[in-house]
Amino acid sequence: MKYFMKNQKYRNTEAFVFKLWQREVSGEKISEKEAEILNQWKILTEKDLDKIHMEESKDRVLSALELYFIKPVKTAPIYPLKKYAYTAAAAIIILLSLGGILTYNTFFKPATYTADSGIRKVYLADGSVVTLLKGAELTVDQSFPASTRMVDLKGDAIFSVAKSKKHPFIVHADGFSTKVLGTVFKISQSGKDKSVQLYEGKVAVSYAGTPVSYLKPNQKWTNFGIAHTAAVISLATEKKSGKQKAELLSLSFNDVSFKEVADVMQTNYKIRILYPKETADKRITADFTGGTADENMEALAFILGLDVHREDHIYTLKK
Repeated sequence: MKYFMKNQKYRNTEAFVFKLWQREVSGEKISEKEAEILNQWKILTEKDLDKIHMEESKDRVLSALELYFIKPVKTAPIYPLKKYAYTAAAAIIILLSLGGILTYNTFFKPATYTADSGIRKVYLADGSVVTLLKGAELTVDQSFPASTRMVDLKGDAIFSVAKSKKHPFIVHADGFSTKVLGTVFKISQSGKDKSVQLYEGKVAVSYAGTPVSYLKPNQKWTNFGIAHTAAVISLATEKKSGKQKAELLSLSFNDVSFKEVADVMQTNYKIRILYPKETADKRITADFTGGTADENMEALAFILGLDVHREDHIYTLKK
């Protein structure tokens, strides 16, 4: 068997496989030796494929075969046609797998790029460039670029996306996605902390449980490491000092504990919040767009059914 596999030319093997298929369709009997060869090919083909990949290959091959079969008369049974189609699909899958090159690896398996030891640049087929930072991993489907350009990212990376008004570019990260038409931005993922920083163009960030956030240049989206939380921050550089100044533009919470909400507001508004212990575990759903610390604390107190008193930078919530 091994000698046969190594010494047969592809065209001879092709003729052999389709000859067996033709005999199967016509009802002719296949010899024990021929059946043994087909079985060994089947084992060789399937050993590295899981059930999902086998089903994907079968569906794709069957779709391609539909054009080659005569459409049956309405009164004719369709079961023989299905039987022959599956037989042909099996034969073609075996044929394409000869020589150790599996159909899945060649046509369907996504390409994976990793930056194990340092920065790595990946040049995509549409002209986009992805700079993977250390430890990052980018997965690109074989169909890229399609009508919608989609990739998967683990870790941190900077994207310089080729512009296309008709073909959006979507990066699926850990629990959130970023959609663009052409721009430069950075995605960061560190544990539960997620962020998207925009340098050029516009992006839309989607995160479970929160409204879609639209960024402009020099703006950053983040979840502060909290589920169902989203914020947009303006990052402006002061001319005199050259330091970067952060300003909170919007803040959304969806069923988040008050303790986590208070921690975010204290950090970003540079304030201190005092509140009853029994309030810590209450769940908060609120959207704050713009507004000062005073205005947003008043709104938060209203949601909790409490009164708020301010003294300098200390806000005290009471019943």
